[in-house]
Amino acid sequence: MSENLKRYFGMEGKSVLITGATRGIGLAMAEAFVDAGANVIVSSDEAGECDAVAERLARHGPKVIGVACDVRSPAELETLVSHTNAALGPIDVLICNAGVCPHFGPMGEADDDAYDQTFAVNLQHPLRLTGLVAPQMAERRQGRIVLTSSIAGLRGNKSVGLYGLTKAALAQLARNLAVEWGPYGVTANVISPGLIATAWASGILTDPEASQKRLQSTPLRRVGEPWEVAAAALFLASPGAGFVSGHNLIVDGGTLVSDGN
Repeated sequence: MSENLKRYFGMEGKSVLITGATRGIGLAMAEAFVDAGANVIVSSDEAGECDAVAERLARHGPKVIGVACDVRSPAELETLVSHTNAALGPIDVLICNAGVCPHFGPMGEADDDAYDQTFAVNLQHPLRLTGLVAPQMAERRQGRIVLTSSIAGLRGNKSVGLYGLTKAALAQLARNLAVEWGPYGVTANVISPGLIATAWASGILTDPEASQKRLQSTPLRRVGEPWEVAAAALFLASPGAGFVSGHNLIVDGGTLVSDGN
């Protein structure tokens, strides 16, 4: 990368914390930031997966450390931040990517456990984690917050309505954070992916009829790749996105704007 491009998109030496970073989109994000020269904390609820991913990515040069965290636990989130500060210093980029969808079907049929888990992971974890990290960023008058939402939060849905409800709220959280912390040099944005080739989407991808129906409603006529969402996160975290805040960046191949033809 040329020096001019580094001025716009360089991440060398930046400290990045990513939740849900051991598989799918989160893993692609970790790989992208390491490739860009950032030091990265790879976090998920599985210690073994965190360590394995960190060990593999650390071979590329930057410091990469795995830190297990159950994001449903306020105490573990506090520990995650303190470990990150101790290992990498102040956090420059926070990416709240961890998400779950334990219930498929009408919202009214979800049990209490599904409600609690969905809200705890998808909404309360980013709310609490940004509450811990944003003040640190504000002290240094700089910081990037990126949240992973979904196009399920931008339209009605029969099967993942509960999930979509939390993802819609997540987009509002980004807007609120942008307003609250903008005066201190902190940006906050959200990414809403469409159908991406991950294990999470296997139910659609392995069903020929469902897959064809979805592709027909996507103008690009293909499924997105995890690295394409990671590239969006890399942009929003970069110096080049310094004047972008409160934005919902949709990465869906045009699905939301399509008339189905």
